[in-house]
Amino acid sequence: MSLKDYKGVWVYAEQREGQLQKVAFELIGTGREIADKLNEKLTAVVLGKDIAGLAEECLAYGADKVIYVDDEKLENYNTEGYTEALCKLTNEKKPEIIMMGATYLGRDLGPRVSSRLATGLTADCTSLDVDEEGHLMMTRPAFGGNIMATIMCTEHRPQMATVRPGVFPMLERDESKVDVSKIERAELTLEVDPSIVKLVKRVKELKDIVDITEAEFIVSGGRGVGTEENFEQLHNLAKALGGTVAGSRAATDSGWLDHGLQVGQTGKTVRPKIYVACGISGAIQHLAGMQDSEYIIAINKDADAPIMKVADLGIVGDLNKIVPELTAQITVGK
Repeated sequence: MSLKDYKGVWVYAEQREGQLQKVAFELIGTGREIADKLNEKLTAVVLGKDIAGLAEECLAYGADKVIYVDDEKLENYNTEGYTEALCKLTNEKKPEIIMMGATYLGRDLGPRVSSRLATGLTADCTSLDVDEEGHLMMTRPAFGGNIMATIMCTEHRPQMATVRPGVFPMLERDESKVDVSKIERAELTLEVDPSIVKLVKRVKELKDIVDITEAEFIVSGGRGVGTEENFEQLHNLAKALGGTVAGSRAATDSGWLDHGLQVGQTGKTVRPKIYVACGISGAIQHLAGMQDSEYIIAINKDADAPIMKVADLGIVGDLNKIVPELTAQITVGK
């Protein structure tokens, strides 16, 4: 099979409990850009049960076409069923590129699919582009986030990448792009035995309930917060704002926060309306995860800290005095 037989860009549009995840729309946005550069079609792929209605949303956000598989064996995510479905579609349609979110599910599904298809996978990408020959350039942090590595898969197809949520912006929703003739229901015979793995109970942990990539207001703490107890002040401010708490790698490595709340190259990329950085110096690894926030407020004792250079508003002083006062002012204002 020649590499030239593979055409088109695919985005795996992840859904959970019948709801498309935000990362699906972000991938459609960057997939649209890559497909246009290659002069190819952008296809969104949706797997699940009773998910036909999700196809129109993918079109509204920029996909040229949607392929969906509606099967009771795919009602709940399971590695075998979803891998079989995506591999069968890929072997039949032969896309050149497949992208999916570097979520908990995407990080499970991506490697299994790439292994069965005997192709490469670059995980946790923060940037995607194509070179002059049309190869996908997949950039991701390496060596603990100290360097950025650009990887290409030039000898095998499809080229596969998982992409970190929050890295790319979504396109504007356009209802006029919805054309049901561009929606295809794929009829597959799935051989996976659903009795092999049974869903007994769904337990949502804090990292599942609090997704900082979805938050509009984030109060983030770093080494300068000092102790886990001092983070209570940040929680109070986040509550007053109607947002959530996050932290730098120093904060999560110290055990003050769950690692699922880490912002940065080795954590998550966020784009909130307001990002309040408390006691964070602003190392390049952290800035890469939050510098696209709409409005950045930095609170730090050091007026020359790197975070001050990217902040829209810098407050020099003791966060243990400033944060409680800021919380009180917001509470009174309500």
